[in-house]
Amino acid sequence: MIEFAEWLQATPFSEAIQAAGWLVPLLQSIHILMIGVVFVSILMIALRVLELVRMDQGFADVWRRFAPWMWTGVVVMTLTGALLVAAEPVREFTSTSFWIKMLLLAVGIASAVVFRRSLAPLVLAGDTAHEFSPGIKIGAIATVVLWLAIIFLGRAIAYDIEIWGALSLSS
Repeated sequence: MIEFAEWLQATPFSEAIQAAGWLVPLLQSIHILMIGVVFVSILMIALRVLELVRMDQGFADVWRRFAPWMWTGVVVMTLTGALLVAAEPVREFTSTSFWIKMLLLAVGIASAVVFRRSLAPLVLAGDTAHEFSPGIKIGAIATVVLWLAIIFLGRAIAYDIEIWGALSLSS
């Protein structure tokens, strides 16, 4: 993997991103903003499942309000993340935090898809009085915790050796 990262870092595309001194900070800012959009959207949906907010609205209405923000944020976050990886592939690919974040990100996106499909009848029917099972509520809490871990790991990439020590891929 390190050979691929070194090759990618030497490509004209990667070098162009690196050479534009303003581009990486701009991409990082947009990436972080989108993580916030995704997290808040997931948090609002989870809090509705937990019956802590927006109880005057049906779940379908809450889903329709926040899901487009969540999915748009995921798409923009993926695009900016890919560009950030292209800018510094050696740093990213040798980071334990990066790989754990990618794994959790895949789990987070897959769980959102599964959650949406399992609740599709409620969303499509416009169900307003549905009470969620304890399992669904635990899943909502787990999803919020999962995304908090993704946020932490994204920031931890810069401090990978300090956080992981001998477990860091870059040590």
